[in-house]
Parts: sequence; structure tokens; C-alpha cells
Amino acid sequence: MHWSNISFSVHHSILHFYSTFMSSSGIRFTVEVIDNVVVGVEEPWNDHWLPFTNLDLLVPPFDIGYFFCFKKTSNESFSTILSTLKASLSQSLAVYYPLAGDIIWNQAVGENQIHCNYQGVDFITAIADVQLKELNFYNPNEIIEGRLMPKKSHGVLAIQVTELTCGGIVIGCIFDHRIVDGYSADMFISSWADITRTGTPSMFPSLERTYLNPRCPPIYSSSINNVFAPFLPPSKTVNDQNDDDGDHLLVNRIYYVESEQIKRLQLLASENGCMRSKVEAFTSFLWKKFALSMEDSGKHNAVCNMAVPVDGRRRLSEGGGEEKEKLMASYFGNVLSMPYGSKKAQELRGMSLADVASEVHEFLQTATNKEHFLELIDWVADKRPQPLISKAFAGEEMSMMVSAGQRFHTMDEIDFGWGKVAFGSCHIPSERTDFFVMIMPGPVNDEDWVVYMHLPLKQINYIQEDAGDVLKPMNVDYLKL
Repeated sequence: MHWSNISFSVHHSILHFYSTFMSSSGIRFTVEVIDNVVVGVEEPWNDHWLPFTNLDLLVPPFDIGYFFCFKKTSNESFSTILSTLKASLSQSLAVYYPLAGDIIWNQAVGENQIHCNYQGVDFITAIADVQLKELNFYNPNEIIEGRLMPKKSHGVLAIQVTELTCGGIVIGCIFDHRIVDGYSADMFISSWADITRTGTPSMFPSLERTYLNPRCPPIYSSSINNVFAPFLPPSKTVNDQNDDDGDHLLVNRIYYVESEQIKRLQLLASENGCMRSKVEAFTSFLWKKFALSMEDSGKHNAVCNMAVPVDGRRRLSEGGGEEKEKLMASYFGNVLSMPYGSKKAQELRGMSLADVASEVHEFLQTATNKEHFLELIDWVADKRPQPLISKAFAGEEMSMMVSAGQRFHTMDEIDFGWGKVAFGSCHIPSERTDFFVMIMPGPVNDEDWVVYMHLPLKQINYIQEDAGDVLKPMNVDYLKL
């Protein structure tokens, strides 16, 4: 197939309609897909394979999404905006070319690899008969899933752009997590926005894999076995959980946390005389609340795990000089470890927030140095190509992950040329069975936080009721409208 400057091939010819009820306001709206094309990559290109790094193999086959809402600030028509976005996406994919490929088995090497075949990305266009101010951001299950977020049918990235009746626009992107971590997704979306606005990407990605090669011979301690384990598909699907009990249904909710509450938690977490970070304090707060919700269900002796992703880019560049630091800062892929703590629910109930914070600080310290990541790379080399997973999620114990995304540009700085984001968030597809929380900067005051939760309904209800002074259901009053 020959790609011109931009290639569009119709993927579906039938229009799709989705509708939902907005429980908070009683508003029913319909989303109509009016176009579905493939945006290709600018020439020239050559078909090749890109191997997974050892750190990529620590990520299970999960998808993660992000959506960004913009209010009407441009005089350009929706069709003009779409043409501009497609053209800039084509240019962006030429730079971030793994996103235009696929993950398939490479028979020659006997493992899955990224096939950089430049097949392009599904680009869905839709219209919704609802205004931005009417959307119920507290419950993304009602407005995002299957409506403003695309379904990824193939490849590693899909994009949907939806126009609202107020002239606002929602951009939804869903990625294969095996190719990008949150930092890499942020790089791509920021660069796409910059190319749209100025013609130049904010950062050129580094795809140089040699930085993450194992040492020869591999050197690692047995402690790495306490962090990761072989990945096995979950024994229960989301449908199984739904059939068991509605309380175990995994749901998505978004909350707003004001800066004063964050500072208060930080002070409480630091009462032992050691100053804890805001993320450590909030993670400790959620860990304790999660354990209390388990106790409320009678699971006093059940184990409750808390995991926190740690980015290794800065750690791996230590001692390598300014050039190595720049290269690692632009690295596109997965560079994460996943240390975790494990306590019985009744133990956590009896601990002060400061004591819980000490536990969080202690397990985080195991992964905040260069040697940990070097050992991790070497350890995976002995397991390759077996997929692996954080040990916190390898068994049947209750486990939750809290990811800190406050430093990402996409939530408060991204600008495609028609103004800054009014509201943005991650989105976890409903088929994911892991318990996930992400912290993001507030849409108006970046000292405030937006907190996305993907947890069982029972835990969500307990935490919301017990911590209502901290976690406020997200609503349009907090937005830049």
C-alpha cells in the first residue's frame, strides 16, 4: 500500500449510536459515529521489528486510556479542526512510529515484538447531543466507556474525536500499555498537540534500546523475586465478578481533592518526625481506608497489598552525565518498577496514618535507586520472554495500585491551538480487573488533585462515605468552563 502525505481508509461504513442516562442530572444523550478512518504515516518508511525491552516485559497486556475535554474557543469549523488533527497525527506517527504498528509474534526470534509496519491508527469521528457542562465526570462509566472513548480493535493506539452541541470537543486515546507507560503517553500527546499548534514536536522520542540492555553476566539479588512474578491471566473475568455480587462490580469514579486536604494528610503522615511526601501521605490514607472497607466486609485477616509505580528514567541516568540524562528523559517505552507493601486489614486498622506512611516510604525506597533498575533488567533477562507482573497482583489477595501523574503535561498544559484542556483524566477500560488509582493535577489549581479510581463498588462506596471530607465527587464546578 502506498501512503500519500496522509492516508485515510474507511474502517467501518455503518454508523453506530450509543446512548446513556446521566444519573446526576437526568440527561440522556446520544453519540453518533460519523466516520472511521485510518490515519497513516508520512513517507518514507520501512517495515521492521522493534524488540521489547526487559522492562516492557514487566507490563501485562493491558490497555489504558486518556481523555481531554475542550470548550468552544475557536472560530474554526469542526471539519477544519478534524483535518488539522489528522494531518498533525500523521506527522506525529512518523516520529512516534511504534504507535502506528502492532504487537505480534515474530517467528524468527520466538517472541512477541513490535512490528513497525506503519499500518496507521484508527481515527474515529463522532458527534454527541450534549453540552460539556452537562457531562457527569464523577461517573466515567456513564459518559466515557464506549461513548467518548474508542474501542481498540487492532494495533496499539486508537483515537476518537467527538464534537459536543456547545462546540466543545472531547479527544479520547487508548493505548496498549505494553508499548507506553504514562510518561510515554504524555510525551506523545504533548508532541501531537505541539505539532498541531506550531508544526514542531515538544520532544523527539528516543527509541534506543541499548540503554536498557542487561549486564553480562546478569547480576541481581534474590530481593527482586519479591517485586515481580510470572504473569497468569486472571482466574475471574469482569463478567464473573458481576455475576457474583453487584458489590464486587468494578466501577470507575473521579474525585476532586483540595490542596488543603492534601496538606492536612501530609502533616498527619509526618507526625513521627519524618516529613513524608504528599503522594506517600495520600497513598497511606487510601491504603488504610481500603483495609477498613475490607474489615467492614468481615475480612479481618485478609491481606491488603498497596503498590506504587516508580519511574526509572532519572535513576538509570545517574552518573551518566548530561547527555545520558537527556536521552533517558526522552526515552519512549516502559521504565517502571512496582514496589509494594503487604499488611493484614486488621493491622492497618490499628496503625496511625504516620505509621502507615512509614511502611509506604520503606517499600518505595527499595526502588528509588539505579542499582534496583539494573538488577531488574538483569533479572528479566533470565525470565525472557515470559511475561511478568507485579507480585502484588500475582495472587488472589486484595491489591491496589496508586499512580502519581501530577507531573504529566497533558492534564494542565496541553494545547492543540484552541485553548488549554478544560478537563482531562485517564480512563481504565471496564475489562481490566486490577484495582487502580491515579492522581492528576486539578484543572484550575494544580495544587488540587483529580483522583481517578477503578475499584469494586463496595470499596468505592465505603471510601466515599468514610472519606467524604477529602474525596469530593467530580463536577463541573471545578472545571475551567
